[in-house]
Amino acid sequence: MSDDMGNPSELVIDFVNTYDVEEETDAIPSPAALTAWLGGRELIGPEDTADERDLATAADLREALREALRHNHDRPGGGDHGPGLSRPFGALPLRVALTSGGPVLEPVATGVPGGLAGIVAAVMNAHADGMWPRLKVCTESSCQWAFVDSSKNRSRSWCSMRVCGNRTKTRAYRARRQTEPGSRHL
Repeated sequence: MSDDMGNPSELVIDFVNTYDVEEETDAIPSPAALTAWLGGRELIGPEDTADERDLATAADLREALREALRHNHDRPGGGDHGPGLSRPFGALPLRVALTSGGPVLEPVATGVPGGLAGIVAAVMNAHADGMWPRLKVCTESSCQWAFVDSSKNRSRSWCSMRVCGNRTKTRAYRARRQTEPGSRHL
C-alpha cells in the first residue's frame, strides 16, 4: 500500500463520484471493480482482492460521505455531519501514528479493508488541511456530483453553473412565471 495517497480531497471526491447519480452508473459494481479501483490508487497491494462484504462496506462508506458532503452547504465550517459516517468509519479501524510530519491516521488492517480505511484517513487529512468544508456535492437533486468549492466565499452550490446551475435557475424562472398574475403558462 502506498504511503503517499496523493491529495486527500481528490481521493475523497474521486471515491464519492464512483457512483453517478444522474446516469445511475456505478464504477465499482463488483468486488473485482473495487479491487481495480483501490489498486489503481495504490490503496491495496496487487495480491489483495475484494469480496461482497468489502463491496457493501465501500458502497456504505461512499453514500455516507456523499451525505456528509451535502452538509457542507449548510455548515460552511464543516460542523456535525450526523451519525451517517459513524457506521462505515467504525467498520474501518485506524490508529494514530507519529511521523516526522506530525500525527497521522493510518489503517490498522491490510488488504481491501485497509484500502477503504485509507479513504477514511483521507477524510481526516482533508479536515486537517482545512479542505473539508470545501468538499461538497451538487445541490441539483438529479446530479449529486462531488466537487471542490474553489469559490472565494465558499458559496458554490453546483458542480457546473453551465449545466446544473442553469437547470435550477430555469426551473425557478418557470415556476415564478407560472405564478405571476396575467402570465401565460409555459
